[in-house]
This record gives sequence, structure tokens and C-alpha cells, in this order.
Amino acid sequence: MTEDLPELRASDADRERVAEILRDAVAEGRLAMEEFDERLDATYKARTYGELEPLTADLPVTAAGPAPLSLRKESAAPTPWAERIVDGAEGSAVGLALLGGFQRKGRWTIGRRFTACCLMGGGEIDLREANFAGSEVVITCWALMGGVNIVVPPGVDVDVRGLGIMGGFDSREDGVPGEPGAPRVIVRGLALMGGVGVERKLLKAEKRRLKEERRLEGNPRKELG
Repeated sequence: MTEDLPELRASDADRERVAEILRDAVAEGRLAMEEFDERLDATYKARTYGELEPLTADLPVTAAGPAPLSLRKESAAPTPWAERIVDGAEGSAVGLALLGGFQRKGRWTIGRRFTACCLMGGGEIDLREANFAGSEVVITCWALMGGVNIVVPPGVDVDVRGLGIMGGFDSREDGVPGEPGAPRVIVRGLALMGGVGVERKLLKAEKRRLKEERRLEGNPRKELG
């Protein structure tokens, strides 16, 4: 059993099964959205069975639900990442914020190389609904008395290599294993009296779906109406 081997490394499939249990729990009203976000974030950061086990210890797993954690190797399930990685596509390559700001969000394509320059301004790079011009993209950030915020969806492999001088270069998402087939995002550059942050959030569509499922679960008559 997994509780007997808490230090054994967990696989991507193990993390995904825990994430599925959490999604079912929030849809059934067992978890609030805030707690769901915290546990899901911890799920994709977990490296061992011992770190995964407490995340679902107080939640039931139905017979029709995902299989429990196991030690046997399983074939990877198809992922939607292949549809979002468009090799050879000409994506957006530059974001400038000079005494102002820039924003890239929604349905857009990020190029293999993207440079963000912020001088006394701010930039937002939201990749939750973006397509990728390759399986690996490099985001170079130059923040001088400004800031850049990068939002990635769960499952993306993030590698942070930047430097902060009298500022901050957030590396909390650095080294979190990605899902099979997911793109890799390398963040590098310099933050001088400024900041660069990387955060992992659910896709907007996924959050809306979970909220709607929870609403219908609490009001079953509306579904019939």
C-alpha cells in the first residue's frame, strides 16, 4: 500500500488521479473552491506518495471514481496538450510596458521566444488558454522598477532561471513536474528593483465548469427546469 512507502516518488498518473478525486469532491459540495485550489496546487507540487496521501484522506472515493494510488505502471491517457502545441506557428514574441502596461491573455499563441520588458510598468502573461508555438517556450523578462506576472495552467512544466536584485524573481513553481505531453516554460531574465512572479491556476473554463456542477448539485431542480 502507498502508506507503507511514503517516500516513494509519485508519477504524473498518480497526481492526476488525486486531482480527479478533488474535482469530484468540489462538484459534490464537499470542498469549497478556495480549499480545492489549495489542494490542487499541492497535488501538482507533490513529489512523493506521502505528500499526496493527506490531500484525499478525508474524501470518499466512489467505485466509479478514479483508481487509488498504485505502484504498477499505467499507460498515459491522452491529453489535450497536443492540440495546443502548434509547431512552426508564428506566435507573439514581445511585450513592452514603459510607464504603462501590457497584457496577453485569452486565446493567443506564444512564440518559442517571448521577451517582456517592463520599465516602471507592468505586464501580464496568461497562458491558461494560450497555444504554444513549440513544446518548449522561453520567456525572458526584464523588469526595472516594474513587474511581470506569468500565469500557467496546472500540468505545465516550469523552469525558473531568473535573478532578482533589490527585487524578486519568484521560483515557487520551479521544478514542479509537468504532465505527459505538456509544454515546458522556461522563465529567465532580471528583476532590478522590480519583480517577476509565476503562479499556477486552473483554466477559466475548468473553474466555470466546476462551479456550475456544484451549483446544479445543490439545486437539482434547476437542471430539470
